[in-house]
Amino acid sequence: MDVKAQAAVLVAGALLGVTVLGGCSVDVPDPAAPKLEPTVTALATPTITSGHDAEAVAAKDMPFSAGGSLAAGIPVGVSDGLKDAPGWQQVKENVAGESQFVKADGCLVAAKVRTNQASLALQDDKESTVGLFTYLDPTILPGYLKTATLRWGGEAGKPGPSAEVLALEKPGQAGVRATAVMARVFGTAASSVYISVACPDDATLAAARADVAERLRMVPPSN
Repeated sequence: MDVKAQAAVLVAGALLGVTVLGGCSVDVPDPAAPKLEPTVTALATPTITSGHDAEAVAAKDMPFSAGGSLAAGIPVGVSDGLKDAPGWQQVKENVAGESQFVKADGCLVAAKVRTNQASLALQDDKESTVGLFTYLDPTILPGYLKTATLRWGGEAGKPGPSAEVLALEKPGQAGVRATAVMARVFGTAASSVYISVACPDDATLAAARADVAERLRMVPPSN
């Protein structure tokens, strides 16, 4: 069996093991897109937000309380750096906003970025992210969620700022894969990031999460 075929089998098996949210779909649907208006010829307007310094925002940590410092409507992204980590291979690249990576030990990581997420924005980014988990599965209580961090820009292997996310963990059991989900809604930026990790057991999950924390960096928006 060639490498692509092996990867396909591994992805299929790993997807069956992601049971953190039960039978609920983990997809984050975009709100209905606005109706297209007739095209009007006009001078192009700059995308730079007046008074906003994207580089300064990207150089600092992004706790939940700092979400309002982002430019309105410019989405946050996720890098593909995990594909360069030892043992990892990218098997899906930005398909409808989702990328997937598999590791030789049987772990699967899926990273999703969604835009036009203004409808998910609540009082602040933390409350909005709790609301996202509740939307995906109403049985998830706020007490189940733990604050974690992912890299906020920067370069792999070098110190850099971090961004707060909420994480939902489920330890592995006999016949059940160990899983973790990390997510954040950026209300001002009107986007969300959702990363799921599924592994054969707790030990491989811990190693995979360390790789994700270092390599799968959030990409701060630019002007």
